[in-house]
Parts: sequence; C-alpha cells; structure tokens
Amino acid sequence: MDSIDRKLLRLLQEDSSYTVAEISERIGISSTPVWKRIKRLEESGVIASRVVLLDSQKIGLGLTGFVLVRTNDHSEKWLQQFANVVESIPEIVEMHRMAGDVDYLLKVVAPDIGGYDVIYKRIIKLIDLQDVSASFSMEVVKSTTALPLDYVS
Repeated sequence: MDSIDRKLLRLLQEDSSYTVAEISERIGISSTPVWKRIKRLEESGVIASRVVLLDSQKIGLGLTGFVLVRTNDHSEKWLQQFANVVESIPEIVEMHRMAGDVDYLLKVVAPDIGGYDVIYKRIIKLIDLQDVSASFSMEVVKSTTALPLDYVS
C-alpha cells in the first residue's frame, strides 16, 4: 500500500459517497487508476464495506450502554450460543471478547433505560451468565469510524 492508497482510504473514510472523479481530483491522479485501486482494496478486504452512519439520537436511540459480561462457561459451544443470542438482538451493535476480569463487552443502543431493561431481560432469558453489569454514556466526547492509516505499510 502506497501513499496514494492511504490518501484514497482517508477520503473514503471521510465520505464514502465521493465519486471516482472527485477522489481523482483530490488526490491528483486520473479516474481509471482510482477506480482500479478502489476495486483492488475491496477485493483484498482492506475496504470491508461502505455504509451510511446514522445519528442514534435523531432516530430515537438516546441511550448508549456498555455491558460487561462474565461467564463461568468458556466452551466453544457456549460462545457460539452467546454469539447467536447477541446476533439476534439488533440493539447490541458491538460484541468484544476481552482479556482480563471481564469476558465480553457489549455496546448497546436503546431509546432509554426502560428500553435497555427489555434488552437485558432478553439476554438473561436466552443464556446463562455469571455476572452482568452496565455503564451508560452521558456524553459522546469523540466518535469516529475512521481508522488511523499511519501503520499501514
């Protein structure tokens, strides 16, 4: 990956709706090489997808929670069952398997604390957990989906 690829990726992370012509103009190469680079980056999996990001507040999801999950069962079967439960709940937007005291971290969006309680009850109904606790965001100080590209070689 060269400096042109990094410029291209920075632009696409900023706004994936840029046209090939707009990208071409901004990075200073013609449209055909830009298109070929985008295709190569998609085929190699560097560009995983192109999406539209919504403002959760404006669509009625004003509460963001971070749910800490501990389990006594660390089997592959349990993990697959838990992953299926998480996949079935659209309000859970991220799931991370953790190192340390907490086994899993879930990022959950909900309209309010009552909405979170419905999600919580659904989770504990579908799978056995040792401990569940949650913290709720009061203010978003930084939020980005753009990854730093300084480490790409």
